[in-house]
Amino acid sequence: MIGSLAALLLFQLAGETIVRASGLPVPGPVIGMALMVAALAARGGPGEALQATAQGLLKHLSLLFVPAGVGVMVHGARLGAEALAIGVAVIVSTVLTIAVGAWTFVVVTRLLPADGENA
Repeated sequence: MIGSLAALLLFQLAGETIVRASGLPVPGPVIGMALMVAALAARGGPGEALQATAQGLLKHLSLLFVPAGVGVMVHGARLGAEALAIGVAVIVSTVLTIAVGAWTFVVVTRLLPADGENA
């Protein structure tokens, strides 16, 4: 289990290092996760120890939301003062996400052959 946790943390560290060195506007853990997915794909999947460790972390995932909940409670007045800006940002980003998802679906659908046709 310690080896698996070390592997998870090393990939996160690698992602953080890449982001800080390159200045990419992407969170380091996202880069680390992509690196880990690539490594696991090359290896043929996770080992039993890594899989058990990941399942154990996922069982307690709700604990990771406690700091965010505390932040909301601590900064409640600020969130209230900026509610309009936050609401607009949430609505606009949601609409844009749906639009980009629909556009991506249309593009991919046009690129793929129709049913019954040979590729």
